[in-house]
Amino acid sequence: MSAKQTVLVVDDTPENIDVLSGVLRDTYKVKVAANGEKALRIAGGDPKPDIILLDIMMPEMDGYEVCRRLKADPVTAPIPVIFVTAKTEVADEQMGFELGAVDYITKPISPSIVKARVHAQLALYDQSRELGRLVAERTSELNETRLAVISRLGRAAEFKDNETGLHVIRMSRYSQLIAEAIRVADDWAELLLNAAPMHDIGKIGIPDRILQKPAKLDADEWAIMQRHPAFGAEIIGDHPSDLLQLSREIALAHHEKWNGSGYPQGLAGADIPIAARIVAIADVFDALTTERPYKKAWSVEDAVKLIDEGAGQHFDPTLVGAFHEVLEAILQVKDTYAEAHAPRSAAL
Repeated sequence: MSAKQTVLVVDDTPENIDVLSGVLRDTYKVKVAANGEKALRIAGGDPKPDIILLDIMMPEMDGYEVCRRLKADPVTAPIPVIFVTAKTEVADEQMGFELGAVDYITKPISPSIVKARVHAQLALYDQSRELGRLVAERTSELNETRLAVISRLGRAAEFKDNETGLHVIRMSRYSQLIAEAIRVADDWAELLLNAAPMHDIGKIGIPDRILQKPAKLDADEWAIMQRHPAFGAEIIGDHPSDLLQLSREIALAHHEKWNGSGYPQGLAGADIPIAARIVAIADVFDALTTERPYKKAWSVEDAVKLIDEGAGQHFDPTLVGAFHEVLEAILQVKDTYAEAHAPRSAAL
């Protein structure tokens, strides 16, 4: 048998509390409050009431103000409120509904009406909560699917470039750590974590003979290679999703340089999107400290030195400082997701 639902009765008159409690206690668990402050404490506590029966005419804080505060707090806003009051004017009832109440019962009460109204509103509230749960569950599934697709697209670009999938994991987590060091909102830092794997998706459009060339690229080959940010932006497209918008920004601008000498647009300074500026540091650090078919891995010290030398030239100097703040955590990520073996050969 399911547990009884909880009704909070709020009234400054003990006799009224006794009457409502007597009507409801056989069916519901009843909590009571004789003033607005106590009602707000109970409503915000745990477990929360499933519905609130609220008197209007109370000293210090009337029922209208209690309802305002309940609906202004995201924690208590969903709880249905029924005004139970001696105020019978149409304007009073209208005020109650405008404040967010779901029903309005006048005193003296009819027990059968109170029971019916409470039962109906609790049924609607249960349906609303179940619908919200289903929507949240479905939204979570869609988000997980979207993140999985983006991760796999990022991985596809690494296959083209003779990388292992660990590169996108490392550089994405480095990016998140740098973002957190500059005190961005947690949800934006997580968005960056999930968008960063798409930074090199445009390499899908670059011929293998260029991507996998073990020697230095000639001028014509380099010109083709420099097109991959634009290819990436085109692949991602223009979509209202925050995740895809950030992915596109990163794909297009992660090879721009602080001094304006980067590509493809020659952006400089703060004109380069901050997500792309962060990813630039994370991507270069991981590329330097990882073995590739065409080079040995650099030491951490040498890689950090190059990034320091690039502050104000290649990299945003403020973000280089943030990189140093979280370097210890970055190295932990590097160790956790270290390559188990040398990268695949081009033949594979």
